[in-house]
Amino acid sequence: MLLEVKDKVVSTDIFKRKFVCDLNACKGACCIEGDAGAPLTFEEVDILEEVYDLVKPYMRPEGIAEVEKKGVFYIDEDNEPVTALVNGGECAFVYFDEQGITKCAIEKAYLNNEIDFKKPISCHLYPIREMRLNELTALNYNEWSICKDACSLGEQLQVPVYKFLKEPIIRAYGEDFFRELETVSEEIKNFDF
Repeated sequence: MLLEVKDKVVSTDIFKRKFVCDLNACKGACCIEGDAGAPLTFEEVDILEEVYDLVKPYMRPEGIAEVEKKGVFYIDEDNEPVTALVNGGECAFVYFDEQGITKCAIEKAYLNNEIDFKKPISCHLYPIREMRLNELTALNYNEWSICKDACSLGEQLQVPVYKFLKEPIIRAYGEDFFRELETVSEEIKNFDF
């Protein structure tokens, strides 16, 4: 079911579904699986091109080779920009930590205070996916089998998707919008969707 929240159309799944990333279980599979790169805005493409030299030291040689050959993005089948991929698989901006967990080189540069761009908003908001419908923006919960451990941990901790994603929601849409989500969550708590 969809609800109107401020100027967005929001799936009730972001209130009723539970989710907390469990990187020890999934190893960051969302950055290496799928059929396209991470969705980008054209503004983010410009940012990635601008900060690439600061992100590059954290990238794997394969990712660097891909970006230097083809650029930081490509246009997918929906005619939208997405992050470059290595051999059509993992995001060009990934690296693997000592435990074999997939991490983001962009975020690593951000956490080291080298850039002020954390990562693409589509990555930060996941498992919420934004879809533009003419003048409307729809926020949907994207269910993916590789996130079953995140769903289990979310259930165990009783953390709804929107609460887990508080920081990126505020980053993308502002604090007022997040507060409105909290209000709506309380209002629909007893409804059976």
